[in-house]
Amino acid sequence: MYQNLDLLMAQLQRSNFRAKFYLNPKDAAYLADKGMPLILSHARDFVEQRLAPAFPAKDGKQTPWKGHPVFIAQHATATCCRGCLEKWHRIGKGQPLTEEEKQYIVRVIEYWLEHKRRA
Repeated sequence: MYQNLDLLMAQLQRSNFRAKFYLNPKDAAYLADKGMPLILSHARDFVEQRLAPAFPAKDGKQTPWKGHPVFIAQHATATCCRGCLEKWHRIGKGQPLTEEEKQYIVRVIEYWLEHKRRA
C-alpha cells in the first residue's frame, strides 16, 4: 500500500488506461448533489461487498464501467478488482481484506474524486 498518494496518482497517470478516466458531467453533478460523505459511504459499501472477500464473485468484472462516480474512481485508481489491487497496491489475493486495507482503498478513491471534481 502506498503512503504517498501523490506518488501513486503520478504512477497511475503514466498508464494510458488509467489516465483516460474522468468524471463526466452527470457523475460530477451527482457527486456535488449528494456530497462526499454519502459518496464515500457508497464506496465503503462497494468495497465491502465487491472486493473484501478473499475470492469475490466475478472478480475482474465486478466493477461497472459507469453509473456511479465511485466506479469511475475505482477504475482510475486500480481499486476495481483483486488483480488490480495486487498489481498496483500490493494487496494480495486469496485472503479477505483487512480493515486497514479497506480504509486505504476508500482513501485512494476519495483522493481521486477530490482531485477530479476540482479539475
